Amino acid sequence: MSSAPAQPMNLPAGAQTATVAAGCFWGVEHMFRRQFEKKGLYDARVGYIGGDIENPGYRAVCSGRTGHAEALQVIYDPNQVSYRTLLEFFYRMHDPTTENRQGPDVGTQYRSAIFYHDAEQEKVARDVTDKVNKQWWKGSVATEILPLGKWWDAEQYHQMYQDNNPGGYECPSHFLRKFPPIAE
Repeated sequence: MSSAPAQPMNLPAGAQTATVAAGCFWGVEHMFRRQFEKKGLYDARVGYIGGDIENPGYRAVCSGRTGHAEALQVIYDPNQVSYRTLLEFFYRMHDPTTENRQGPDVGTQYRSAIFYHDAEQEKVARDVTDKVNKQWWKGSVATEILPLGKWWDAEQYHQMYQDNNPGGYECPSHFLRKFPPIAE
């Protein structure tokens, strides 16, 4: 079973999208949904980005040979939650210091990355990354900052996986770290 290209959604005017990769996408989606459910989140979906083949499927991506990352797209209301806030949460909820790895999950599909949608997102991503690298992660951030490429929705059974499979696999690197606010 293969994935499908992202389908346009009926979203409220002004909705924006953030795309991040932080290891196993099940836990990333679950944490973002819990954190922002009533704070501006319209939707979140898991999928694949950054690879070399068209129409990747889960098994192919998990092989590590397609170059895709397991990723999350967050569709949000920028009047309720800022892109900066989403990225700060991203850096709190996973370990961005290991290249191509989150806990026991190893491979390029588990890399830490921010895929920006426009020049403003790139600017914010670089600024936030620079600050958390200096203030929280002490110079060890390995997160890639890349332009958005082609996004592929993951198969339906991966969407809201942890909600639909309570007690299923959770990456031990996915938990909320308690860092002080970022100093401007």
